Parts: sequence; C-alpha cells; structure tokens
Amino acid sequence: MLRKLKPRPGRQAFLPKKDIILSCASALLLALSFPVFNISFLAWAAFVPLFVSLENKSRFQSFALAYISGFVFWLGTIYWLVHVTAAGMFVLAMYLAFCWGFFGLLICLAGSLRKPLAVLFIPAVWVLLEYLRSYALTGFPWALVAYTQSQATALIQFSDITGAWGVSFLVLMVNAAAYIILSSLRSGKAFKKTQLVIACCVFLCAYIYGMTRISSVSRINSDPSRPVSVSVIQGNIPQEIKWDNRAGEYIMNTYSGLSRRAVADKPDLIVWPEAAVPAILSEGSDYKRGLEGLVSSMGVPLLTGAVTQSNGSYFNSAVLFEQNAPEQQYDKIHLVPFGEYIPLRSVFGFLETIVPIGEVQRGVDYRVFRLGGADNAYGPAFSVLICYEDAFPDISRRMALNGAQFLITVTNDAWYQRTSAPYQHFQASVFRAVENRMWMVRSANTGVSGFIRPDGTTAGIVVGQGGNAIFNAGYLTGQIRVARGASTVYTMLGDWFIAVALLIAVLCGQVFRAVQGARQHR
Repeated sequence: MLRKLKPRPGRQAFLPKKDIILSCASALLLALSFPVFNISFLAWAAFVPLFVSLENKSRFQSFALAYISGFVFWLGTIYWLVHVTAAGMFVLAMYLAFCWGFFGLLICLAGSLRKPLAVLFIPAVWVLLEYLRSYALTGFPWALVAYTQSQATALIQFSDITGAWGVSFLVLMVNAAAYIILSSLRSGKAFKKTQLVIACCVFLCAYIYGMTRISSVSRINSDPSRPVSVSVIQGNIPQEIKWDNRAGEYIMNTYSGLSRRAVADKPDLIVWPEAAVPAILSEGSDYKRGLEGLVSSMGVPLLTGAVTQSNGSYFNSAVLFEQNAPEQQYDKIHLVPFGEYIPLRSVFGFLETIVPIGEVQRGVDYRVFRLGGADNAYGPAFSVLICYEDAFPDISRRMALNGAQFLITVTNDAWYQRTSAPYQHFQASVFRAVENRMWMVRSANTGVSGFIRPDGTTAGIVVGQGGNAIFNAGYLTGQIRVARGASTVYTMLGDWFIAVALLIAVLCGQVFRAVQGARQHR
C-alpha cells in the first residue's frame, strides 16, 4: 500500500489561487499604465497586489508568483508581436518574465517586504534587473516602468541626471511604501514612519526639481537663435507591399508628393522614415539617381532610411542627400536579434522557420551628420536612431557626446498593425529627449511622427482625419532649436545610477542580515 507523502514543513506544494489572482492583478494594473490605455497613475500601486501575494512564501512560490505576473504583463504589453510571429511572442514573454521571477526570489531571500529600508532595497533590485534585461543577450529595453510616466512631465525631468532608471526607482519606491501602509493596516500593527518619510522626501525632491527644470528648459527653447526647420514625412505604406517590386513607383510617388508639398513650408531638412526607399540603395542605382534628382528639384536636403549595399554586405541605413555636398550615411549599430540577424546562428538557425529574419550587418560608427556637408563645422549637427535604437539610452548619449545637437528617429512600425506598439515606441523617444536635453524628431512610416521638446513634451505630431496618429499619410514641419552640446549629468556620466542601485541593494542586504542575526541571538 502506497503511503501518501506529506509536503515539507513550511513549503506548500501548490500556489494558492488567491495569490495567483493577486499576481495577475499586478500585471494587469501595470499593463494598463502603458499605451493605449495610458492610465499612468496605476503604476504607482501596480506592484502592491504582487507584494501581498509574496507574503510568507517559499523561494519557489515567490519566484513562481512573480514569474506568472511577469508573463501575464508581457503578454498584455507585447501582444502586437503576434502580427509578426505568434510563437516568437510567447517565447519572448516567457524569457522576459524571468526578470520578474528573480525579483520575487530576491525579495524572498532578503525577507525584505516589511524590513527597514525596504523602500530602498525593493526599487534598487527592480532597477538592476530592468537594466540587466535591457542589455543582456543584446537586450530588450522595452516598456521600462519609467515609461508609464512619459506624460507626467514634472516627474521625468530628473532623468537628465539618472536616466530613465531613476524614474523606475521612484515608481517602485512609492509601490513599496504603499505596500507597507496597506500591510500595517491589515495587521493592525504600527509601522515605522522612517520609510514613508524617505519615500515622500525623494518624491517631493523629484517633483520640485522637475518643476524647476521645466521652467529653465522652456526659457532655453524660447531662444530664437539657430532655429532649424524640419519636415517629417509619414508615407503610411502598408507592410504587405513595402518590398513588392510592383509597388515601387507608387511608394516613391507617395513620398516625393508629400515632400514637394512640404517644400512650401521652406524646411531646412526633409526626413523620410526607416527603409522608405523600396529597393536596395547602391551606387549608380536608378533609385539613387532619382533621389538625387528629387533633392535637386526641391532645393532641400533629404534624409531617408534605406537598405544599402556595400562590398557584398547589406546595412539598414540613413542617408543624407544634399545639393553640392557628398552624401552622408549612418549604418544601424544595434540590430534587432531574430529580426535582422540570428545570434549564434549555429544554435538558433531553426528560428528562420518561425520569424522573418534578414541578413543585415551592423554599423560601427556613431555618426553625426552636418547640414551643408560633413566638413561644414558651422552646420547644424544631428544623429539618427534607426528603428528601436531609440530604446537604448546609451546610443543617443554617445551621439550627443560626439557632437549631435538634436536627434532624429526613423522607424517603420507598420509590422504591428493598429496596436499600442507605435505609442509604446514613442515613449522611449520622450526619455531620450529629456536625458540629453535635445529635440527629438520622429519620422515613422505609419506613425507616430512628430517633434518632442527637450523637456519631453510633444510639440506636434502628424495626424489624419479624426485625429489618428497612426496609419495615415501626411507631413508636419516644425521649428526646433539645436542644443549647445552635451550638457546633462546623464549625457556626461551615463548609467552611473545603476552603480548606486547596486550599492543600495548590497548595503540593504547587509543590514537585513545583521538584523536577522541580532534577532537569532536574543
């Protein structure tokens, strides 16, 4: 007769349904904080249900509950990938959820939910994991918690010091403080006010700094010196015909027609989106001669995204055409893994059967363009971020250090249809503008195209009938002010705040251990 095994003391063999529901509630609240819902205030308490579910749980349970929360969150946030690859969407969501799982595990190991300094330890751990996720295995810095506050202008200004990481830290700190209050009310025990004082002081300092910086940045923006007029073109070319040879003439006519209309605004530069040219742009090709002729007839420089070929290799590039000046070209540095290339092809080659993978080579130069020619030291200087390169803060920072005075993002989000993807993408551009205190110009095939000021506010976007920002053709001309050079703490020092977060996590961990040891010796 088989004997029924009992679970080990203190370790349950299952996850309580109530706790699964709480972990999923956190995922839902955080997902609703992002576009298209944009209920940003939910982010300030989104993690509280997860924290409640982690109370008195084993390591396995803590990891599992946090992992479930992360998996549900990512499914609700990157659901638009199903338009490219359903299998890839699920695999990516499963991979990204590991950061959430480790978050729950580390909280369990430290036993830190209600310990002194929890309001510092919890956000520090989250930021470290968010940073790791952003750069490990080529990285995926999408939907950072900070981005939920992209429209809370006053609260994102200090990212010119800490980068977006500081805003993520602030949001998680408030979540930790809210949990401490809730937990104390539920247990009927008094809570130490020190942690709440810390959270309130940090929040207040961030807000006061933000209000002060908005005022000073506005004064800089009102300076009439050195304005540059830029027209962004949104062609709205369906992805299904983008590389159809039969649609080449239609695509070029669409972009040239919108550009000729924009010439009436007398811009200094016209910008087309990523891979706007519907063919390989190589030396002596008909498309290249056509672009040179268009620039000559308009009398306005043209920056366009294009797939270029050189020495048998293909690049995702941005090319600047000007009259009486040699072409300038930037080749995309951070390629999309499993989209533009296969990392470790000998291992992952089979993925060619489930996702559309190109054969693109990465660039090596953080190029700075100059209007009037590369040798024109007095021409306005700018750099181009292609596709989701604007999600990587270090790329725009390096371009600013190289001398860029404003930034341009060219992208094609048509892959994802009418979903939240282009709006989520736009959030990243907002933070890149604030971090470097530079204007951000965006030209996207199907939107969102427009202009972002150095304080993160939107100066205008291309909209169609009904006010839709995506999937409509049009153009918009904006006057921007060029920056005087790299001037922010973040631009100069980069991700220094990550080192601070690591120090906080280590020191708090030591404090937790010391407190635990003292209790055991009583």
